[in-house]
Parts: sequence; structure tokens; C-alpha cells
Amino acid sequence: MDFNEIKALDGEYLAKTYARYPVALVGGKNATLIGSNGKQYIDFGSGIAVNIFGANDEEWKQAVIEQLGKIQHVSNYYYAEPQSRLAQMLCERTGAKRVFFSNSGAEANECALKAARKYSFMKYGAGRNKIVSLKGSFHGRTLFTLTATGQDEFHKYFDPFVPGVAYASPDMADIRKVAGTDACAVIIECVQGESGVNALPKAFVSALENWCKQSDALLICDEVQSGNGRCGTLYAYEQYGITPDIVTTAKGLAGGLPIGACLFFEKTENALGAGDHGSTFGGNPVSCAAACNVIGRLTKEFLLEVQGKAAYMRAKLKDFDGVKEVTGLGLMIGLAVTKPAKEVAAKCLENGLLVLTAHERVRLVPPLTITKTEMDEGLSILKGVLQ
Repeated sequence: MDFNEIKALDGEYLAKTYARYPVALVGGKNATLIGSNGKQYIDFGSGIAVNIFGANDEEWKQAVIEQLGKIQHVSNYYYAEPQSRLAQMLCERTGAKRVFFSNSGAEANECALKAARKYSFMKYGAGRNKIVSLKGSFHGRTLFTLTATGQDEFHKYFDPFVPGVAYASPDMADIRKVAGTDACAVIIECVQGESGVNALPKAFVSALENWCKQSDALLICDEVQSGNGRCGTLYAYEQYGITPDIVTTAKGLAGGLPIGACLFFEKTENALGAGDHGSTFGGNPVSCAAACNVIGRLTKEFLLEVQGKAAYMRAKLKDFDGVKEVTGLGLMIGLAVTKPAKEVAAKCLENGLLVLTAHERVRLVPPLTITKTEMDEGLSILKGVLQ
């Protein structure tokens, strides 16, 4: 099909939930993608931080194909080797005790929020169930995770929302005020992606961890976008020197296949029991086989390379005309620019570069395997657009 045929089908049959850019992507290699018209694009978006090994990675594909040759789905009434192996890998790498697998980041966060309320109920009884979220946060589009998202623009049309959720600024005085005496958990993103790629202050996160321990409120770290090597460590919270009670992740975990994971640490390892939660497709063996390949390749040496690429891109970007500020962590980059971010993204697309936006900022989350040649080509296009 050519682009116009694809666009016509989309317009006729798909729900009108996405404002798409005028390109259909059909293939590519690493961080160089190909549109249906044959045009090449440097990819600084990786499917919103999902395709962390880029397109057409041979080793990743082989892991997926090998599992497809065995069985594509196993009900959670039974055991599945890829699921067990992935859980082991995640626990050994992070210190977590148990893992629940779902299909997405929103579902992983939904699991975390439910587990926090169950933990508090079993220990303290009814009434101690408040979830504290940060202003500017984004945690998903299920009703509970949408409620936990601290941005007013997402809180239209879908009333009534889940009760017992409150929002605080990243300031300990406000946390204490909002939490009161009935908070069971605080959920944070160490790097708030959807509101502008803003890394939380380290002093605040450290103080929050201490307060959570003293108050026996669970600390939940949402690593849906910032995790799986994106920020130069396996998970961003590692750079803050903290140990959360629950960590959620998704996006890049399976390198392009749908998966979500909720990691329970020592305090919460028994928060959920049989029948408390579930998912038909959670822990799908093909997605888990892909994720095993991803986690196995995110070695110390690989992550050092990610840190080097991030330093290279950030140093270049800081010198660009039209860039007021570079934010984020690692290869999760936000750019405050002098032109409207949507206008920059559209112009980049015309010139062969895919970038994302986050509110009024340009967001860059390229594949972790991006080459220097691809980085330089993409940066050159972006520099020209900003000028």
C-alpha cells in the first residue's frame, strides 16, 4: 500500500484517538527507519522509548523467533520458562523479591497502586489508603492511573475518578501536608517524561525515601519510560541512591513487544496473594523471551556506552542556537526551545528526523544502540531546523 491508501483506511476504521504525523513507517535498521514512500528517517523517538535496540536487531529477532517456534502463549494457570527466567533476571539485577507481569506501563502501575492499598489494609485496616502523586506526573490511562496522573488536562470527561488520590509538589513540606496520616504510598517518576522530561532533585528524592520509611508509606518508582537502560543505568532510581518498595516498568523492557512489570521488594513481596490480581496475556512467553534478551544485553559495559552517547548528544545540543535548556537524564532528553515544539517536530519530520514532544519541549529518546553516524546526522537536521 502507498501512504494515501494506509491513511484512508486509518481514517475510516480506527478510533480517532491519535493526531498522527503524515508518514507510515514500514521498515529500517537500527536508528534509520524507512517510510512507505521509501524516504529514510533518523529515529530519535524509538517508538516512545520502546525500540531500545532499534529496528531489525538480529539477536533480538532470533530470541523472538526461537520462542515463536515453541509456543506463542501460555495461560497463567500453568508455568512458562521464559516468564520464570525473566523474573529471576529482574530480581537478581535489582534486589527485588517478586515480579508481576502485565501488558503495559499503565497496567504495571495499576498493579502497584492496588498492591499498596492491599499492603496497608492488611497491616492497618480500612481507611489508610491515600495515594500521593506528584504534580506534573503521568502514570497511565486506566482510570486509576489516570487519577494518579498529576496533570489537570488529563482529568477531563471521565468523572468520577478513583477516590483517595492527592497531588503534591516535589517538596517535603507539601508531601507531609498532602499525605496527612492516611497515606499508604507515594508514587514518583525520577524523570517526569510526559510533562517535559524533568529529573527530580536528588535531595528531594532522598528525603522522600526517608520520610516514607518513617511513615511506613510505600515508595513506588514508575520507571515505565526511564527504565531498561534509558538513563544510563538499568533503572533511573539507581542514580538517586534509593531502594524503592515497588518499581514499575514497561516500554523498552521487551524491545518492541508489549509487556509491563511490577517489581516487589522486601517489604511488599507478599502484598498480593492468589486471586488478588491477574492478567490473561501478562508474562506472555514471546514477550518474556524478548525481554530476557534485552535485560541480558544491558550489561555494565553496554550501559557505559549509553552514558557516553548521552554525554555526546547533550554536549552538542547545549551549543545549538534555539536551545534554551537541556533536561532529563541519560538518553531521555528534553529540550526547551525558542520555537513551538510541535512546529519543530513537524519540520524535523519533513527533513528526515523523528522527534517527540512533551508539552512545550522537544523530547529525544533514541535507540540505545544508535551509532555516532546516526546521531550526527540527526543532530545536524535538528540544528538546521532550530536555526
